[in-house]
Amino acid sequence: MITTEKMICITCPMGCTLEVTREGKTLLNVEGNTCKRGEKYVQEELTDPRRMVASTVRVQGGVHPLVPVYTAAPVPKPRIFELLAQLRKVEIPAPVTMNQVVLENVLGEGINVIASRDMPVAE
Repeated sequence: MITTEKMICITCPMGCTLEVTREGKTLLNVEGNTCKRGEKYVQEELTDPRRMVASTVRVQGGVHPLVPVYTAAPVPKPRIFELLAQLRKVEIPAPVTMNQVVLENVLGEGINVIASRDMPVAE
C-alpha cells in the first residue's frame, strides 16, 4: 500500500518539512528538502532510526552528585530507554575528566558513553 506522510528533517538547522511517499519501507519519493541530506535522513529513519543520547550519571566524592554524559554515536531509537535504565545504575568515582569513557560498548552496540565535563573531587 502506497502512503504519503510528512516528516521533519532533523539533520541540519533548516528543519525542512518533507513529504514522503513510500510503500512499506521502500522509499518512492521525497519532496521539500532543501539539501541532499533530507532523502538520506528519511531512508535511515524508515530502516534504522537512531538518536544521540545525553544524560547524567552519579559521581562518588565529586563537587556535584552528577556528571553529564553523552553517547559517542547515535544509538538505535528503540533501545534508548534500555540505555537510560543502564545509566541509572552507574556510579563512578571522582575525579572525572571531560571525554573520559564512562561506559564502553553500551548495550553491545559498540558505542561508548562519554563524560562531557570535568568533575573534581570535593574538598
